Amino acid sequence: MKIKVEKDKIVHAVRKLESIEVVLENEKDAKEALDLILSRSETFDEGGTVRLKDVNVAAVQEYSDSAVAYKVMFLIEFVFEDEVPLAERVAMIKGLQKFFEKV
Repeated sequence: MKIKVEKDKIVHAVRKLESIEVVLENEKDAKEALDLILSRSETFDEGGTVRLKDVNVAAVQEYSDSAVAYKVMFLIEFVFEDEVPLAERVAMIKGLQKFFEKV
C-alpha cells in the first residue's frame, strides 16, 4: 500500500515529535524522518503495534499551474509482514494519515 505525503508535513511531524528541524533533500532523508516518526507508533497507531518489514520512499514533484510552481511529495510504500490482516494495514495507514493532517 502506498500513500503520498507533502515534504512539509514530514518536516513538521519530526519537529513536533522530536523537537528538531530536519531538511529533506532526497528519498534517503525522507526515509530516515519516517523511520523516526514510525518509531513513535503510539502517536498514530490505534490498533496496537505496527508490524512493518520496510518502508520505501520515492520523491515526486507535483506541478500546479506552471513548470516552475511545484510541491515536493514523497510516495511512501508500506511493506507489511505477510500475516498482517488487511484491516490492520488500513487502520495503521489511516492513523498515520490522521497524524499528518493534524501536524
